Amino acid sequence: MRIVFGLGVAAMALASCSQPKELAVDGAWVRLGAVTGRPAAAYFTVHGGPTPATLISVTTDVAIKAEMHETMDKGGMSTMAPIAKVEIPANTDVSFAPSGRHVMLFSMNSGIKPGDRVMLTFAFADGTRILNNANVVAAGTPAGK
Repeated sequence: MRIVFGLGVAAMALASCSQPKELAVDGAWVRLGAVTGRPAAAYFTVHGGPTPATLISVTTDVAIKAEMHETMDKGGMSTMAPIAKVEIPANTDVSFAPSGRHVMLFSMNSGIKPGDRVMLTFAFADGTRILNNANVVAAGTPAGK
């Protein structure tokens, strides 16, 4: 009985010593524009680490310009506005998803097609950079496909 109890205490001690969750990005995907020349949009989830962070930009080498945007409802009309930064609270997930926050990718390389993967670079105010591959989907593809 003492051995079982001792093993349980040791397991709890090890669990409490685990490293805190790190700042990370996952689930990245890019939906191409419906018409050639129209912007694409990037979506993803930022997972906050042990301290708050501030996302200041998302870029890719396959677009001339990238801007973080937020979709809002104003008087029954959907509008979109650029945002300069996004606060990522500690240990909190912040989603960039259709009809919400997203990254507009302007003048995408015309050679990028559905099924490709593109590298996104996430820059944070403290100098942290995170690279993440995003799956490319066609215009009109439902979220998460």
